[in-house]
Amino acid sequence: MMELEVKVKSIQQKLQQLLKQYNTLEKENQRLEKDLMKGNEQIGQQRQTIELLKQQLEINKVNSGSLNDRDKKEIEKRINSYVKEIDRCISLLSE
Repeated sequence: MMELEVKVKSIQQKLQQLLKQYNTLEKENQRLEKDLMKGNEQIGQQRQTIELLKQQLEINKVNSGSLNDRDKKEIEKRINSYVKEIDRCISLLSE
């Protein structure tokens, strides 16, 4: 009978230890998820900054007149796509 009690106590101790480990891991998991979300937000902000800087670079190239033919064609294509998108939006609004 004593041996059974000893085994039950041992199992209870191990269970308590497992619960403590679980709680510790759960807290660490939550912290890591928060860190991941912060990292993803920073990446998103950096992508927006990169896109803004690219646009500013293109504007500076246009203003300085230092565009080569390939850049001019690329800007023309982009402007044409914007015009098409605007036309599409206007047609949708007029329906």
